Amino acid sequence: MIIGEAGQAVQAVWGGDILGERGRVYGGGGGGGGQFKMDPEELASVIGLWEDELDKIVKDGDKIQLISNLVQAPGKDAVSGGYASTTIDSITALQTQNDSMRKYVQGYIKKLKEAQTKTVATDQGMADPFRTV
Repeated sequence: MIIGEAGQAVQAVWGGDILGERGRVYGGGGGGGGQFKMDPEELASVIGLWEDELDKIVKDGDKIQLISNLVQAPGKDAVSGGYASTTIDSITALQTQNDSMRKYVQGYIKKLKEAQTKTVATDQGMADPFRTV
């Protein structure tokens, strides 16, 4: 079951809890924690894709910040003030979601780069016994 304002919005638009159903998970191990196996070139490509996504998230965050600076009540009456307040609350929730996505992707990229470093070190270590002097 999805919760919160975003979950309620999804339910209102799609008529149900679409995120509550479990879907297929790709790349997981057999119960011992998820594992992916890929060569260094594939890993570099995946890192590049995630870095591209991070760039998009950062640009979206900049746009959200710009929009939040432009919000003004259309009038000086209470209803207009309430409209502006609701708009600001919505933009703030959007900014919070964007910040959360940015932090998640940054952490994921960090983990991928750590895996890449370990993969390169392991490959080099495995190649050493086969070197001729």
